[in-house]
Amino acid sequence: MDRSTSVPHDGYSEHRWKALTGMCVAAGMVWLSFADFGVAVPTISEELSVSLPDLQWANNAFSLSTGALVLAAGRLGDVFGRKRMLELGLLVMGAVSLVAAFAPGVTGMIVGRAAMGVGAALILPATLALIPPMFPPEEQPRAFGAWMAVAWVGQAAGPAVGGVLTGVLGWRSTFWINAPLALVGLWLVRRSAVESTDPRASRHIDLPGLFTSALAAFCLLYGCTAGQEKGFDDPMIIALLVGSVALAGLFVLLEKHVSDPLIDLRLFSSRPFCGALVANSVMNIVFAGVSFLLTLYLQEVRGYGPVAAGLLLLPSTVTILLLNPVGGRVSARRGARLPVMAGVLLLGAGTLVTALIGRHYSYAALAGGLLVLGAGLGLMSIPLSDTAVAGPPEELAGTASGMFKVTSMLGGAFGVAVMVAVEQAVETNQAIDRAKAAGLSDADAQQLGNAVTDSKLADQILSSVDQATSDAINAAFRQVEAIGAGRAIALAGLLAVVAGLALPLVWRTRKAAAPLEAGGPSEPVEAP
Repeated sequence: MDRSTSVPHDGYSEHRWKALTGMCVAAGMVWLSFADFGVAVPTISEELSVSLPDLQWANNAFSLSTGALVLAAGRLGDVFGRKRMLELGLLVMGAVSLVAAFAPGVTGMIVGRAAMGVGAALILPATLALIPPMFPPEEQPRAFGAWMAVAWVGQAAGPAVGGVLTGVLGWRSTFWINAPLALVGLWLVRRSAVESTDPRASRHIDLPGLFTSALAAFCLLYGCTAGQEKGFDDPMIIALLVGSVALAGLFVLLEKHVSDPLIDLRLFSSRPFCGALVANSVMNIVFAGVSFLLTLYLQEVRGYGPVAAGLLLLPSTVTILLLNPVGGRVSARRGARLPVMAGVLLLGAGTLVTALIGRHYSYAALAGGLLVLGAGLGLMSIPLSDTAVAGPPEELAGTASGMFKVTSMLGGAFGVAVMVAVEQAVETNQAIDRAKAAGLSDADAQQLGNAVTDSKLADQILSSVDQATSDAINAAFRQVEAIGAGRAIALAGLLAVVAGLALPLVWRTRKAAAPLEAGGPSEPVEAP
């Protein structure tokens, strides 16, 4: 039974913490779905005889559809009710997950995960946007902290959960497990959450803005993913990447001239809001890409099964949980910029330590790097969400949370696509150089280099040589794959370090707040 349909005017709902539990279940389900698929990729590849680029499309389809639609979903929540959108998203994601679990072939898997992303797009901005109207200001940091802890634990523990599910119940269980989670979340939300809307919001939906933003995101991610096969100097790939930039510019122009824009550009007059988006983008690019590469590395190079590979990536979960409340306390005393900057730098430092796997594998180094980067994620999670969602005026909460989640999902998908592309480029060049050094012709060296990233071509080559040669080629493949993974992860670490050092240039502070009536959202006063 739905206990309430509007936010109480004389206080806050007594059921708000139960409602938050349901909202956290919903958010955790989304981030688990985002992160648990990568560890199942080698098993799916072997069982269905599909290539890594094809499976990367299945992995990115979820992020792409979520990132493309989450802005519109945030706007729909402002207009028609955030609780209503959350309930709809839970129904969609739970039902589609059951269907996708039994879809035949990789095409069905791609379509299924894309459809799951539609439900995720409805869920994410609603769960965040419901917190400010349901909780008094003094409780909001705890509420955001719980949400972010569940979200990051879901993402960090996703490989472990996916590995256990794949090893025990089969890879299809990474899909259907969402159905019971969706039911639990829906039951809690319907019984305990209160409805929240912006009564002044127009019911008009900015379709040109929706179309151009979604197409810009699609061109960017399609170009990054397809570029791995065609090469980034291919005219079609260049056109896609240039088109994504042009469409993004067109989107901004459209939003400036429509009466009811998909995203209110006043949000970007707030430097803290812009800084939070930059930091959120970087941490999702880095963490999603690193997690995806590590799950492949541990299985394909080190020979672990999906269960062990997932469990070996758990250390980051520990420090995320430990540092999560610390970030909230530091933010309350010193402002959000300090813990966010420190968190991004810790993320970069931990990632650089993790990159040592490219030269010499040591689980102590890998675990140490994961602990440090997890500390960075935990330290900045509450300040980020509090700045990006609770900072803007309440009537823009849905739009702000939608924009915040756009950077999360598109950042994650972009991170996976780019880091896999870097890894494969390094692997191919390394293999070609080694083959030429061994005396092979240019044509044979090129074929051997291509085989590193093409499992079908590798099988053809290995089936035509004797066992000793096959073992030697496999050992060389594993060595160049380790180098490729290490260098791609190191590049991600450098990105985080540079972003952390440059963040104060974007996230500048003011001595006084600028009220919304004066032309923009208010900015919190932070310690310099």
